[in-house]
Order: sequence, then structure tokens, then C-alpha cells
Amino acid sequence: MGKDDRSVLMWGAFGVALAALFVAVASLTGLVGDDSSSAATKDGPTIVDVQLSEFAITPAAIVVPPGEVQIRVTNTGSIAHNFSVPALGKKTSDLMGGESEVLDLGTLSEGVLDALCEVAGHSASGMTATISVTAGTAPSGGHMAGHDMSGSTSWQDMDAAMEVRAKAFPAQTMGEKGGQPLEPVVESDGTKVFNLTVEEVDWEVEPGKVVKAKTYNGTVPGPEIRANVGDKVKIVVTNKLNESTSVHFHGIRVPNQFDGVDPYTQKPIQPGETFTYEFTTLEPAVGIYHSHHDAQVQIPDGMFGAFMVGEMPIPQSLVDQGYTKVDEEVTMVLNDSGVIGLSLNGKSFPATEPYTLRLGQVMMVHYQNEGLMGHPMHMHQPVGWIIAKDGHPLDVPMPADTIWVSPGERYTVLYKAIDPGVWAWHCHILSHAEGPQGMFGMVTALIVTP
Repeated sequence: MGKDDRSVLMWGAFGVALAALFVAVASLTGLVGDDSSSAATKDGPTIVDVQLSEFAITPAAIVVPPGEVQIRVTNTGSIAHNFSVPALGKKTSDLMGGESEVLDLGTLSEGVLDALCEVAGHSASGMTATISVTAGTAPSGGHMAGHDMSGSTSWQDMDAAMEVRAKAFPAQTMGEKGGQPLEPVVESDGTKVFNLTVEEVDWEVEPGKVVKAKTYNGTVPGPEIRANVGDKVKIVVTNKLNESTSVHFHGIRVPNQFDGVDPYTQKPIQPGETFTYEFTTLEPAVGIYHSHHDAQVQIPDGMFGAFMVGEMPIPQSLVDQGYTKVDEEVTMVLNDSGVIGLSLNGKSFPATEPYTLRLGQVMMVHYQNEGLMGHPMHMHQPVGWIIAKDGHPLDVPMPADTIWVSPGERYTVLYKAIDPGVWAWHCHILSHAEGPQGMFGMVTALIVTP
């Protein structure tokens, strides 16, 4: 985005309009909530509301006073989760999306208890919490005997929090931007050499959330690799992690020996080692490169990047409708777990990147899902035309304003700016995009200017 375009975001009137838009979205989507929960009886237990989602327990720091405690658990995600307190031998059943269960913890004394989701892989992806039992405290996110403490937030406070968060967009974070083009070193015979260093770095997902990310060349996503059909390519991978890894070229046609699936097609790239993948790009592709070693951890923690071969043509039927050229090309990599969590291109709202078009301009978007679950991506306007699936052009483009992208899938979509304004752009699993504190996670915006 150019300097002139970014300056639009600094206008005071624009900031107010953006906040108003996002608050309106909150109202329309029904996420504001209410105060209809009944208070606990005078002599009743402390009741704490806990939400499970992909992949978090909210609140992660649960505070209760000593005494009888019940946890009212709701799965706001779309896959099964449970809530377990191992030290007490207490656990809910596996709850499907939308289901709730009250877990009675009995009478608790002062101390700290660990809680987690026991579904395989979920705690490693971030579904952990602590329960601090401390005298003289009010419960977090719940009811205390005789007092309605539901969220401890009025609708006025909620509106104010939403506005503050909306006005923070786009928030600045430390470090370089991920997904930038990687310039190759060209050898005398024309071979393009792309150097990738695997290393752990501090990565700021959103203001104040700094995590230990596993990266290619220090960014999330890793740098974008681009080649032409027929190029001779070398991908030189140096491993600076304290664990082994390998690289798989998802959606790219390569010889089996360079498929990156250790220990079958190669030995793992051990700490301190370098391995070179070498092949000729035989056909167009909208691909991904990512780890294939402890992938459920390494990929969500940041080890992914786009690999594009050739150019995606605009279908003639859309050319006839005025989609004559691509003014902006965007690769949007989706994630939902690991240390990065719910994010677009390695950042969570309000630190996600806004995109700009002028009226009549066309944007080509490559959605790539590197998370552990599907995401229905929705732009409020304009309508999208799906022109390719997994890098293969469709015979007939398909219009869609909400596009389901499963793990590993890639969709190429054309958007033409036809109405000015700030248009919200987000995952339409609402618990991935908005809560009582406002927008978060998988949210950005398209700004259409005259």
C-alpha cells in the first residue's frame, strides 16, 4: 500500500467512521450479548463462564474466591473441545460447537490449578488455562454468590471498548512484514536459488502479544517465492532451530525425492544442517511451502509461506465485464492455532493490514489456509468471483461473498471495487472475529476510495 493510501487512515473522520462501522457490525451480528444470565443465589457457589474455541480457553486466567466453584463451559468453536482440571479429576464431556455444560469443581481452597482441553493436540495449540483461588477476589467472567458478575461489563463499557479497539486499526507491531517477495540468486545457467533460514524469533502478533514463532527468514508468513514455468529452482534450507525439520512444497509438482516428507523421501534436516531441494517448475501453481516435521506444531507456529509459479489468467467472461487487469495482487494466509493463533498473514486485528482500491480497480486474492480448521472468508463488498481452486483455473468463474477455505486449500478470487467506503473483511465464524471487547483475530478491511 502506498504512502498516499495509508495517509487516508490518519484522517480523524475516517477513524470515527471505521469505529462506527465495526460497532455496527457487532450489533448486526448479535455478538454484543446481554445481561440475561440469572445471578447466583445468596448462599450458592461461585459460577464462572468459560468459552472454548479454536484454540483458546477464555478467560485463560480464571480467578475465584475459596469455596464452592462451578465452571459453566460453552464451546463457541466449530469442532469438539472439553474442559479438564486434572488435579481434581474433573472434566466435561466432549462438547460440540454451541453446546454447554456445568462442571462442578466442589469446594476449593487457596492455590492454583491447571486447566486444559484434553482433545489430542489442542492443549499444545494453546488451549490451556489456570484457576487461581484467592481470598478477597471477585470471580473473572462469572457470578459470585448473591451478586450478578456476568462479564462485569455494561453495554456502555462494551461499546466504549469496541470503539477503542476499532480506532486502533491498523495498529503498528515490531519487526518486518511477512510474505514479502524473496529475491533469488541467479546462477550462471539461469538456476534461481532461494535461501531460507529456519529460526525462532520474537514475533508480535498484535500490540502486546509477542510470541516465540518458528519462521522462515524471520517473518510470518515466510517470504513469498515466485518462479516462472520452466525455471530451474533450488531451495536452500538452513535449520537454526533446536529441533529437526523438513520442507514440503504443497501444490507444487516436484520429484518424489524432494517432496519433503522425512524420513520417507529424505532424512530430517537436523539442527545446524543445510539441505537443498532442486527441481524444475513444470506447471503453473498457487502453492505453499511449509514444514512436514511435527507439522501440527511447526506450521501453526509460523513455518509457512506462499510459492507461486506463473501467472493466473483472468477469465474472458470477466474481462467482458470490465475485469481487464489486476491492479493489486494479495496473498492472504489464514491461521488459527499454535502461538500465532487466529490471524491473517501472521497478524491479528487490530494489527492486520488494510487493503486499498480505487473505484473500478480489481484485486486478485489468493486465500491459503495453513490452520487446523476451515474458515469462511467474507468481504462485505464487493462480491468475489472464484476463478481458481488450488491453482487450477475454473472453467466457469463462480460468484461468492463467503468462501469456505479448508486446511491446505487455496482459492483465487477477483474483487472489483464498485462502491466507496470501508468494507469489513473477516472470517465468518464469528468467534474468530469478534467478542465483547470488539473485533479481534481474523479481521481486516478493504478501503475503496474515489
